[in-house]
Amino acid sequence: MILVADSGSSNSDWMLNLPDSKPLAFRTKGLNPFFVNEKEIAKVMKEVPEILPYASEIHEVYFFGAGCVTPDRREIVSNALTEIFPTAFISVESDLLGCAYATCGQDKGYVCTIGTGSDIGFFDGENLKLGVHGLGYVLGDEGAGAWFGKRLITTYLYEQMPKDLSKKFAEKYRLNKDIVIKNVYQRERPNAYLASFAEFMAENRLHPFIDTLLRNGFDEFVRTNVMTYPDYWEYKVNFVGRIAYHFDLQLREVCEVLGVKVGSILKSPMEQLFHFVVDRETKLVEE
Repeated sequence: MILVADSGSSNSDWMLNLPDSKPLAFRTKGLNPFFVNEKEIAKVMKEVPEILPYASEIHEVYFFGAGCVTPDRREIVSNALTEIFPTAFISVESDLLGCAYATCGQDKGYVCTIGTGSDIGFFDGENLKLGVHGLGYVLGDEGAGAWFGKRLITTYLYEQMPKDLSKKFAEKYRLNKDIVIKNVYQRERPNAYLASFAEFMAENRLHPFIDTLLRNGFDEFVRTNVMTYPDYWEYKVNFVGRIAYHFDLQLREVCEVLGVKVGSILKSPMEQLFHFVVDRETKLVEE
């Protein structure tokens, strides 16, 4: 059996191929090794009733996750998964590579993640080539959920948000400065907390303030990430993530203005990634 995971900072999607049955799909919280340690990852997996009956039968695990960009971070995830699946081959790679497999297959192209955080890489048909981006929610994440969340909160607290929108924001979240500071600076997964305010943008997407905020955020993402590549206009640029997916109208229009050729826009790469990995590994066995 082959288990495939796509993990962001907020959620992780999993799919297991079952003999003579449709794949088993389930979800856990995000398992970004920058925010959770080895013990916490193992604890999360032990609390998934769907997977435990198959643990000894799973022989391959392919985990594609946010934060899995360096050997030490990948090792954190690998060690935790080995505890749950002791007889399985464990592969841990970046979520961006998983998105490349899901959107590009074996073709060349750019792949961008715009969910809780944001990043970009170029896929040459076999390997993913990372640039200088992906600096995280403090220094980067342009156009992502955490980026938008910061701006919504600061404009609200600074009383710069339009009054009609500010009233709605106050009624929905009941926030003050102390609550925000505690969640951002003292509690775990502050990036996921910031990104949670994307729900408010979705509910008020037609408001001129939100529309402008979205366009400014995507404009900054494209200019900071995509347009720094000298040949960005030669290849399709694919997007994966709930922010890109739910606000694709503004994203597509910004890309059109800036001369970026948009390829796929997926809410989640899970289904396409799962089939890519299973098909690839099946062919290798047959050969």
